[in-house]
Amino acid sequence: MDLNFKNGGVTKSMIDEKSMIEETTELKDRVVFINRVTKVVKGGKKLGFAALVVVGDGKGTVGFAKGKAREVPMAIQKAIKKARKRVIKVLITGTTISHEVIGKKDAAVVMLKPAAPGTGLIAGGAVRAVMEMAGIQDILTKSLRSTNPFALVRAAIDGLSQLTSVEEIAKLRGKSPEELKVK
Repeated sequence: MDLNFKNGGVTKSMIDEKSMIEETTELKDRVVFINRVTKVVKGGKKLGFAALVVVGDGKGTVGFAKGKAREVPMAIQKAIKKARKRVIKVLITGTTISHEVIGKKDAAVVMLKPAAPGTGLIAGGAVRAVMEMAGIQDILTKSLRSTNPFALVRAAIDGLSQLTSVEEIAKLRGKSPEELKVK
């Protein structure tokens, strides 16, 4: 049974896979940023909070979301609940990523480069949280342009979602993986 939405077809198996990921894995969460916002109304100012949260299992599953509420704990709870529903699977090769990639979202650009084992996680605050939750231990990152944590997290997730394996590329080109291997 196919369910078609405006953004493209979503199959029932995709939905089942997401719910299976949510049920079978124990996702940890990390608060990346809390923003205090005010709304000016007739009687004065109303105070609110926006929380940015990243969730992941440390084994290649990561997601993020923003939650808004009048109190900080409620904003965090909302963000965690949303993030658990929006997780993606990341291709990890050993302790790093398979190839260099550039993630872009809004004004943020994040460059992700694979690193040799033992290098460690070279990343700034918002991008570091995404990489740790995904389970990547050796990577070089550079955030270019914007320093907005919301945009940086989106750009990092965009970069991770672009990762492909040698097998996938070989299949697209109609070749065997051995023909594409770089020495």
